[in-house]
Amino acid sequence: MIETKEIRVDYGDVHAVADLTVSIPTGEVYGLIGPNGAGKTSLIRVLATLLKPTYGDARIANIDVVEEPARVRRLLGYMPDLAPVYEDLRCWEFLDLFGAAYFVSRRERRRRIDACIDQVGLQSKRQAIAGTLSLGMKQRLVLAKTLLPDPEVLLLDEPASGLDPMARIDMRNMIRDLAHSGKTILISSHILNELSEFCGSIGIMEKGRLILSGRIDEILASLSHKKRIVVETLDPAARAAEVLSGLDGVSSCKAEALRVEFDLDGDESDVAELLRSLVDRGIRIKAFYERQQGVEDIFLQIGAKEVS
Repeated sequence: MIETKEIRVDYGDVHAVADLTVSIPTGEVYGLIGPNGAGKTSLIRVLATLLKPTYGDARIANIDVVEEPARVRRLLGYMPDLAPVYEDLRCWEFLDLFGAAYFVSRRERRRRIDACIDQVGLQSKRQAIAGTLSLGMKQRLVLAKTLLPDPEVLLLDEPASGLDPMARIDMRNMIRDLAHSGKTILISSHILNELSEFCGSIGIMEKGRLILSGRIDEILASLSHKKRIVVETLDPAARAAEVLSGLDGVSSCKAEALRVEFDLDGDESDVAELLRSLVDRGIRIKAFYERQQGVEDIFLQIGAKEVS
C-alpha cells in the first residue's frame, strides 16, 4: 500500500532523507522512529504529496505521489504534528468545512461528521468553539478531520505530541481502534513503548537513512536470543543478585530494593532450573517472570541518535 524506492530529500546541502526504500503492506501499522531531525516528517510529507522528493519513487496503492497527487490524496488522511485549527469555528463547522474540501456530499457529510465526532470522543464538544478546546481536544478534532473522508491510508506525524498523560492514553486507544479496523497506518512517535501496542512493524531512521525496518517480533528475535528475567523478592534483592551472578548463562544482573533483573542465555528448561536454584538457596520469591521486550528495547540496542 505504501512503497518508496531510493527516496531522497535535500534542503540545500542537508540530506533530510537519503536514498530510503521501504514497503508497507495493506492493513499494516508501521511505526517510524528516530530523533528529531532524522527525516521522519520529510518522508511523511513526500507521501502526503506536500513535498516533492529530490529524486526517487514513492507510491500509495501503486499510484505515483508526484505524477498523480490528486488521486493519491483521495486515499489519504494526513495529520501533521500539532496541526492548527480554525479557532473561531465551532467543532462541527470545522469538520463541515473540511468535509466540503474533501468533496463529501452534504448529506453524507452530516453522517460522517457525527460518526467521526463519536469516534474520537468529542460528542460533548460538538457545539464548542474550537479555540476554547484544550490541546488534547484539538488533537482529537484534527484526527476527526483526518478521518472524515474515510481514508484507506493514514499518515500520522507525532499525533500525541504535547499531550498530557491522560490525553496520550486516549490518543493511543483511538489509534489502536483504527489499527483494528484494517487501515494502513504510518505513524511517527517518540512514545516508543506505546508503539508496541498497535504497531506490527517499525522503521528506525538516523540521519535520513532507514537503518532498520521489519516486523517487531522478527527484529527482537534477530537482535538477541537472551531472555530478560525479572525476580521480585520478599527480602532485599542483593542476596538474590549474588546467587544469580554465580550461575551459568546469567548476565547484566541489576538489583534494586526488592527486585532484580537480568539476562539469561538459555531455553525454558534453563529458566526452570534457575528458579529452582534460587528457591534451594532460600531466596523468598514473590514473582518470577520474563519481561517482554518491545520497541524501546530495539531502539536502545540500535542506538539511533544522529540527525541530518
